[in-house]
Amino acid sequence: MDKNRDVATGSKEIGAIAHLYRAEAYRSTIWRQRLDMTTNWAVVTTGIALSLTFSSSEASALPLVLVGLLVAMFLHLEARRYRYFDVFRFRARILEIGFYVPILKGEEAHIPLDRGTPLSDDYMRPRFKISYWRAVGKRIRRNYAFIFIIQVMAYLGKIEIHPTDLQTYEQFIERAAIGPIDGHIALTCGAIFHGGWIVIAIVTMFQERADKSVTKDVLDWDDAPVDDGNPPV
Repeated sequence: MDKNRDVATGSKEIGAIAHLYRAEAYRSTIWRQRLDMTTNWAVVTTGIALSLTFSSSEASALPLVLVGLLVAMFLHLEARRYRYFDVFRFRARILEIGFYVPILKGEEAHIPLDRGTPLSDDYMRPRFKISYWRAVGKRIRRNYAFIFIIQVMAYLGKIEIHPTDLQTYEQFIERAAIGPIDGHIALTCGAIFHGGWIVIAIVTMFQERADKSVTKDVLDWDDAPVDDGNPPV
């Protein structure tokens, strides 16, 4: 094979790659901002629900229940956005490894075929690098687990102290009722909902640790630092 075809070393090619990297970094930044937007809305709506629920001793805990469903919708949107963000982050990472790392190591800037081929293939046939459920699990572990935990604690705290301090188990069940919905049913549905996101977070965490996909292989190189299992995003 012609050596000139093995690596991209010409000034025009290197200039084009530099512009390409800026474009992909910009795209990943935009999608990261969109991720932050849905998280911010989840936090804001939870704060509003807390204010309404604890505004008086007679206030209902229903806002906390409704906002839990709303936050679940935000989680769905954020997981979808994360899949797009991950595509552009992948492309920028390939360019960093194949182009900028050699420069920083004092070597000739180039894109070897073993790094460029996955990138060119991705432009020819774009595809997501992460499944929807793994994206959901990742966002739960990063942000939404804390939001859901706060909601659960606030809900139980509301039942505990309002309108008066809780005295008996029967009172607990009675206060957990939501309109015509019996307290036992309401608590069971809540346990299923919150148990569900816990299971998703744990299962996808182990799937991620066992991942041997092409994405993991491409983003691995000989001088890489030891992975501590905590990616930055």
